[in-house]
Amino acid sequence: MNEVIRTLLNRKSIRAYAERPIGDDVKKEILCATLRAPTAGNMMLYSIIDITEQSIKDTLARTCDDQPFIAQAPMLWLFLADYQRWYDYFRCSDIEKVCRQRGVAPRRPEEGDLFLACCDALIAAQTAVVAAESLGIGSCYIGDILEQYEVHRELFDLPDYVIPIGLLCFGYPTEEQQAREQTTRFDRRFVVFENRYQRLSDDDFAGMYRERQARWLSRGTQPDGIENFGQLMYFRKFAADYSREMNRSVRVMLRTWMESGSAVAD
Repeated sequence: MNEVIRTLLNRKSIRAYAERPIGDDVKKEILCATLRAPTAGNMMLYSIIDITEQSIKDTLARTCDDQPFIAQAPMLWLFLADYQRWYDYFRCSDIEKVCRQRGVAPRRPEEGDLFLACCDALIAAQTAVVAAESLGIGSCYIGDILEQYEVHRELFDLPDYVIPIGLLCFGYPTEEQQAREQTTRFDRRFVVFENRYQRLSDDDFAGMYRERQARWLSRGTQPDGIENFGQLMYFRKFAADYSREMNRSVRVMLRTWMESGSAVAD
């Protein structure tokens, strides 16, 4: 097994950090690797904010579903889906004039552009995770950055075509975190299909969740009315208050992106 595969297989989310700073040279090394991440058309449709102000970290620890460890992360990077940079470049390149000559209407970023920028940002983020892991630095994704869009937009002064898509905490893990057991993943037969997608049967689901259901039952604490792991996860994750806020927030993101008045023709 080579070192890259070993690094990927051993990786786990780290939420507690040793009192050891990440040196500037190490940060630069991670960033250099990150900026070599695959990107659609070599457009690099993302930006990264290196969050160094403690007050901003403290704010994010509250706005991202009250997770104090965010404020304690030695390195905190925000990955943004960013089409604003190219759109501004198109405008300063006088695209409107060429469109007029060709008799076509200039367009603004749309849904597909957003999805592509999200892909670029997340590919870059995962590249940073792997680079950091190879240097002994743990990381943790914070999906809750998708919540409270209005607050985060103001906090980072984000224009219309820039969306916060991934927040990453980095730090050297504590000894306890290093020794912590990895979480399990679903068996590949439930995830990897050949040629066509396959819907899972009730029997498939029973096998897929057997281990997690058994582990949950072994804890002996079952909320009222909850009979199985599926019901537990529905209310703990899918229908939880933070999930409802995330969906509300993302709707605002999409509306802002799609209804922006900053089109080239304006």
